[in-house]
Amino acid sequence: MTSASSPRPVSALRARMIEDMTVRGFTEETHSNYICEVRAFAAFIRRPPDTATAEDLRRFQLHQTQSGMQPPSINSSVSALRFFFTVTLDRPDLARRLTVVRQPRRLPAVLSVEEITLLLQAAPGPKYKAAFATAYGAGLRVRGGRAQGRRYRLRAHAASG
Repeated sequence: MTSASSPRPVSALRARMIEDMTVRGFTEETHSNYICEVRAFAAFIRRPPDTATAEDLRRFQLHQTQSGMQPPSINSSVSALRFFFTVTLDRPDLARRLTVVRQPRRLPAVLSVEEITLLLQAAPGPKYKAAFATAYGAGLRVRGGRAQGRRYRLRAHAASG
């Protein structure tokens, strides 16, 4: 059997993984991504992936983190390797060693009272000033200055601009 992208023969292990993904209805893009991730793992350990140990998986994840790989990329690798070890190799003991990396949640940008005042002053007409005031007036927290309370209404700023 040969792959569509290269004339070299596909290993029995890769063919089995492709069959397992096909049976489960994975897309061609998922096939490609999972194979790429398993290939990267095999290149890291410098031997066939079916000979991997728990220590190999730990070192691989440490390498990914230390090389600056972002959580979504690491988690994509975890998904591919979990599939490979759990389904294709029937080695769930190794798959349990893989750790999903939590992505830190970003705080939303909060405008200061001064920034909102400038925004309202720049609005071309009362319709836009009212829209901005309504959008930001629901629960503004003041950044940097004195606290104005959890619910700070902007109607005074809309009327003054």
